Amino acid sequence: MSMTAAEAARLLDVSPATLRRWVDDGLVPLEHGEWTRTSLAQARIVARLRARGHPIDEIREATREGRLAYGYLEDLFPAPASTHTLEEAAEATGLEPALVERIWTAVGFSALTVDEITDDDLRLLRYIAAALDAGFPLVAFLQLVRVYGQALARIADAEVRLFHLYVHEPLIHDGVDNLEMAEEMQGLARELLPLATPVMDGLHQRFLQHFLDQDVVGHMELEIDADGGLDLGRMRVAIAFADLAGYTRLTEQAGEEEAVDIIERFVESVENTLPDDARVVKTIGDEVMIVAPDAQALLDWAVGFQELLSERPLPRIGIHLGLTLYRDGDYYGRAVNLAARVGARAAGGEVLVTRPLVDAAGPHLEFEHIGDVKLKGFSMSTELFLARLGEEDG
Repeated sequence: MSMTAAEAARLLDVSPATLRRWVDDGLVPLEHGEWTRTSLAQARIVARLRARGHPIDEIREATREGRLAYGYLEDLFPAPASTHTLEEAAEATGLEPALVERIWTAVGFSALTVDEITDDDLRLLRYIAAALDAGFPLVAFLQLVRVYGQALARIADAEVRLFHLYVHEPLIHDGVDNLEMAEEMQGLARELLPLATPVMDGLHQRFLQHFLDQDVVGHMELEIDADGGLDLGRMRVAIAFADLAGYTRLTEQAGEEEAVDIIERFVESVENTLPDDARVVKTIGDEVMIVAPDAQALLDWAVGFQELLSERPLPRIGIHLGLTLYRDGDYYGRAVNLAARVGARAAGGEVLVTRPLVDAAGPHLEFEHIGDVKLKGFSMSTELFLARLGEEDG
């Protein structure tokens, strides 16, 4: 695709004189003097940087180093032909405007863009309307789309950052010029992008089957309240917090890169050894939060995990069993906070647990009674135990 400078200026909403100056300054490379999609994408990035206050000299240096060579974006994400307002989207989908806005922000989109709904966005809202019409409870659906948004935002962020680190940076290092770099990145992205959807769909189906199987066999428990009704949204689970003792000191001694490598190996070893019905809910720095419906299996894993490791910094693990509030793919409540406090109280190489874990444990484990401990944020003392393999099993 080629265009005139005047057409490019109109698409970018800048003056032709400004655009000519950018080309003369080397901010926007043209291909044989012609405007192409790659050139337009480069100019769009320059316009965005200028709007954010970046000086011309800074942009020129970034362009010279190849750090703005993202011309492939133009083919991957062409500008929308038209957009729709909130009211137009509500009328087209049959959803109330306030509900469209609520869904929009629940997914993670900015409320400022709710009047710039594209045709693809409108198609998405129609799917959502169909799901609600089919009887999916609104309170559950809002949680679901929020989880979708958070998960997919993390995936997209990883895709862009990994592409930058392992494709873009090596090209810069090799001294490839802007246009050639953009073309190479464009070709690679065009080959990889169509694979993303079937890969994610396949993974989703596999994990969906896994959690459905667990639910069917009763691993996901719903508590019954005192009136005999269902306490919706609450689940009785074992919660473990695991992190690396002395990690801050290690960062200072070994440096950030080495410390990050250690964290990655630690998290990977946790994920690779967990029982089938346990899962990592989230990681925060070097801390891993794990949830499982089977308290005994999670406790067995924790004790066995500590037995496997001897390299410092050693993990410390705290576990509690209790009623949690399930929202947006995460777990909340007193039981979660208590598990986190128990984990913080443990020392490197230790598995520290509360009384409910002792009651759920198998005969192959033994427990050393630590005592009734006052944990931060809790008015009542908590009975703590150190879990380990029994002498015959150790």
